[in-house]
Amino acid sequence: MRPNSIVLFERLYLGSLVVGVVNLVLSYERIVAQMQSDPAVAQLGWGAGAVIVMFSLGMAVSLVLWYFIARRGSSIAKWFLVAFTAIGLLSLPTTLATATGPALIMAVVINLMQLVAVVMLFRADAKPWFDHSASTPAGTPADTPTDLSKFD
Repeated sequence: MRPNSIVLFERLYLGSLVVGVVNLVLSYERIVAQMQSDPAVAQLGWGAGAVIVMFSLGMAVSLVLWYFIARRGSSIAKWFLVAFTAIGLLSLPTTLATATGPALIMAVVINLMQLVAVVMLFRADAKPWFDHSASTPAGTPADTPTDLSKFD
């Protein structure tokens, strides 16, 4: 059974991804216009399709990290997420300077949800989740106990 902190992590992190999708939908035209107004980006010929490709790649990485953290208890994935969250927090001032209205509010909400989700990974009840995965034999789901003697 997964610890409460891991369940909370999962809910907050997946929730932040949903808010991110909503934010993209609401900010799509502004993002495309901003990209097209940048001469360096215009030289590359990037347009609306690039926004969708970049967002999709980011979403794929996020979902892979979620899976390996919440379902497999991977410490490596946890630390990658910590690094990505730190980078996101460091870029928050730039976002605050360029975003407006609902996009600004959603950007702050996304960052807060992800920060709290990452904090959940360091609570005391989450530690065994990551320690357990290191001792799980290959092919065994991480939330399946390997020592069945305690169930006798």
